[in-house]
Amino acid sequence: MNKRVLLGVSAGIAAYKTPDLVRKLGELGAEVQVILSKNADQFVAPLSLQAVSGHAVHSHAMTAESESGMGHIDLARWADIVLIAPATANVIARLCQGNADELLTTVCIATQAPIAVAPAMNQQMCKTRHL
Repeated sequence: MNKRVLLGVSAGIAAYKTPDLVRKLGELGAEVQVILSKNADQFVAPLSLQAVSGHAVHSHAMTAESESGMGHIDLARWADIVLIAPATANVIARLCQGNADELLTTVCIATQAPIAVAPAMNQQMCKTRHL
C-alpha cells in the first residue's frame, strides 16, 4: 500500500475498534496517524492508538506542540488519504457545513487529499430527510 493514512476518530461507540483498524492498515503497509475528535477519548484510549500507530495521537488544534511540529496544515499535507472511522452524524454534519471547530474538521478543510467517511450510527439516523 505505502500510503499515509490520517485516521479521524469521532466520538461514537465504534471507536473502540480503531486500534484494530490501525493495526490492519499497518499490515497492509500504510503509515497511520490518528486525530481524535472531541470526546472520542471517552471511547478509545489515545495510548492504545499511539502504541499501534507508532505516532503520537493528535486531538487539539491549538497546542504549542502541534503548532511547532505537526500543526493542522502539516497534517493536512502529510496525508495521502483522510479516513474518518467511525464518522458520527455530528462530524458528518460539521464537515458538510465547513465547520472547522476542532482539529479533525480543520484538517479536513485544509487537506487536498481525498476524504473517506465510514458512517457509524443507528440506521434510523443515517438517511436523507426532506424538511
